[in-house]
Amino acid sequence: MAERTRHESCVDTWLERSSARGLPREALMDLFEAAVVALWARTSTTLGDVTLTAIADRILHQAAEKYPAFASLSIDADGRLAAHGLRSNMDAINHLKLVEGMRSVLVDFLTVVGNLTADLLTADLHAELRSVTLDADARPAASPPERPKAARRQRGAR
Repeated sequence: MAERTRHESCVDTWLERSSARGLPREALMDLFEAAVVALWARTSTTLGDVTLTAIADRILHQAAEKYPAFASLSIDADGRLAAHGLRSNMDAINHLKLVEGMRSVLVDFLTVVGNLTADLLTADLHAELRSVTLDADARPAASPPERPKAARRQRGAR
């Protein structure tokens, strides 16, 4: 339980630092997708894509039970989130539920990987998550942007 609390704290800090709760839904999804890809890339060498796919499928299934909008999410063997269904219904999704669902997926991923690796990767995964940000010019302006630039990992942050 203490480990889960550490993961929750890490994800909450990342969400706050990213100003995720104030981002438009599209930018929020860009940020979430970048976080999943970054965590996957950092973990795949140790656990492999088959194991990570099984973990991600389970986590996304559990998230969909609590957050029905997440039922359309899937992940490929490269850790890319297929979110077309979720993005196409973005206007119907409660912003807070979207953030809560993202948080749930990230915390669950960190918890499962931490448990499987005896927390061998935990510090690195937390650092990797902290490195995921939106480009400065992707932040929403006073008027809604056409489509924010994709989220990316900052180079050199580990």
